[in-house]
Amino acid sequence: MSEHTVSTQPIEGQRPGTSGLRAKVKTFQQPNYLENFVQAVFDSIGDISGQTLVLGGDGRFYNREAIQTILKMAAANGFAKVLVGQGGILSTPAASCVIRKYQAFGGLILSASHNPAGPDEDFGIKYNIGNGGPAPENVTEAIYARTLNITAYQILDCADINLDEKGKFSMGDMQVEVIDAVADYAALMQELFDFDAIRSLFTQDFSFAFDAMHAVTGPYAKVIFEGLLKAPHGTVMNGEPKDDFAGGHPDPNLTYAHELVDILYGEDAPDFGAASDGDGDRNMILGNHFFVTPSDSLAVMAANATLIPAYKKGIAGVARSMPTSGAADRVADVLGIDCFETPTGWKFFGNLMDAGKVTLCGEESFGTGSDHVREKDGLWAVLFWLNILAVRQESVEGVLADHWVTYGRNFYSRHDYEGVDSAAATQVLQNVRDQFDSLKGQTLAGRVVQMCDDFAYTDPIDGSVSENQGVRVLFEDGSRIIFRLSGTGTSGATIRIYLESYEPDTAKHGLDAQEALADMIDAANHISKLPELTGRDKPTVIT
Repeated sequence: MSEHTVSTQPIEGQRPGTSGLRAKVKTFQQPNYLENFVQAVFDSIGDISGQTLVLGGDGRFYNREAIQTILKMAAANGFAKVLVGQGGILSTPAASCVIRKYQAFGGLILSASHNPAGPDEDFGIKYNIGNGGPAPENVTEAIYARTLNITAYQILDCADINLDEKGKFSMGDMQVEVIDAVADYAALMQELFDFDAIRSLFTQDFSFAFDAMHAVTGPYAKVIFEGLLKAPHGTVMNGEPKDDFAGGHPDPNLTYAHELVDILYGEDAPDFGAASDGDGDRNMILGNHFFVTPSDSLAVMAANATLIPAYKKGIAGVARSMPTSGAADRVADVLGIDCFETPTGWKFFGNLMDAGKVTLCGEESFGTGSDHVREKDGLWAVLFWLNILAVRQESVEGVLADHWVTYGRNFYSRHDYEGVDSAAATQVLQNVRDQFDSLKGQTLAGRVVQMCDDFAYTDPIDGSVSENQGVRVLFEDGSRIIFRLSGTGTSGATIRIYLESYEPDTAKHGLDAQEALADMIDAANHISKLPELTGRDKPTVIT
C-alpha cells in the first residue's frame, strides 16, 4: 500500500454550477477527469489533515467506482476518516444531516439530482462545507481556479473496500466507516415531526402513494413511511434504487412523475400523493385530483408551521428563490416575519439559516427545506404535509382552498423548454433585455409594466454580490414574467419562463392556472420571440 503522485494537465470545463460539476458519465470516465476535480477540491478547502469527510451519492451509474477513487485520494491527501453510506448511498439531505451530526469538515455528494442516469447519461459531484450546505461561490470559484492550473493529484495504491458491509475499514492511515445510510436521517425526522399523529392518520380512512422513482429515497421512504409510520405495505412505489433509475427521468413533476399523477387523477385516487427526485432533495405534493405548486407548498408550510413540533414556537423568517411566487411573502407579512428573496440555488439560503434569519426556505423547482439541514429535503416536505393533514383533518385541496381565502391566490406556472440550442436560448433572454427601456410603462397582457431588470442579489450576511440571476418583467399589480437559463442540464440549454399573477377574488380561485395566465404566456412569447428562435410551439414541461 503506497501513495502516488500522478502527473496530470488541466481539463477544460470544470467550473461547478449551481449544484456542482455535472457532465455525461463518459466525460467523467475520461482519464484524470474525476481525479483532477477531486484534487482541486482538496487543494481549495483548507487544511484537511486529520479531518473527517462524508461521502455518498444517489446510486446512479458510476457512483460506486467514483467512491472508490475518492476514498483512495482522500487517504493520500491526509483525511483521518471518511463516513460513507452503505452501498455508496446517501441522499443529499441525509448527507447534510450526517455532516452536521458528526461535525465533519465537509462532504462530497455524487449526484446529478433529477437528471437521467445510465452509461450514456449524467453524473455529478459537489462539495458541501461543514455546515452541511453546498459550497458558496467563493469556494466553488477557488475550486475552478485550481482546475485551471493543476499539475498532479495524490492517490493511494490499495484495494477497494466493501461498500455493502457496515463497519470500519482501513485505507493506509485513514479509517473508512461504512454507515447505515438511513438511520441518522430517520432519527432526525422523528425529532422534528409528530410521528404518533401521522401513524394515527394511517389508521383512519386515509390513503397515500409515494413514488421514489427508482432513485435514492426508496430505502428512506420504506423505513420511514412503511416502517416507523406503519403505512400499508406498497405505499412506496418504485422503491428499489436502480443505477439507471429504471430508464426514467427522476424529476418529480407532472410530466416525469406521470405514473403517480395518473394514480392521483384516476378513479379511486388516494387522498395524498408525493414523489421525490434522484438524490432526494426535491418533492412534488398531490391531493386527490389536485396539484400543489411548490410556491404554494412553501406558503402553506409557513402558515401552518406551528402545527409541527419542531416549529411550534414559530419560525424566524422565510426565504425563497427569486423565481418562486410571492405567496410566501404574503404569509410572512401576516406573521410579521422577514421574507428574503435570493437567487436560485440552495447555497444562497445557508448564510441566512446560519445567522438565524430564516427557518423555512423554498425554490419553485420543487425544493423546500428548513434549518434542520442545509439542503432542500424531499422527504422532510412530505412528512411536513402529512403532519399538517393529521392535525387539520382536512384534504389537501381543502387546506389550499382555506389558504387562498386567507391570503389570496398567486396563480403561478413554470414553462421549461429543454434541450434548446444554446445560442438561441441566449438570444431569447437578450431580446427581453434589449426592450427594458421601451417596455417600462407599456401595457402588456392587460397590465402596466412597472420595471424590468436583471436580478442581482447582495447577501445581507456577508455582503457578497450575485448578478445576472434572471431577467424580470415586473408589473404594477405585482404580476411577473421571469426568464432564466437553467444550470442543471448537461447538453444544450433549458429556458425557464415563470409566470405569476395575484388574484384576491375567491370566486376566481378555482380557475386553471394556465387559463388564468394565458395572456401572460402570450406576452412572454411575444417579447422574447421564443417560438421563432427555438422552433418550439410548446414547452417540454409545464408546472
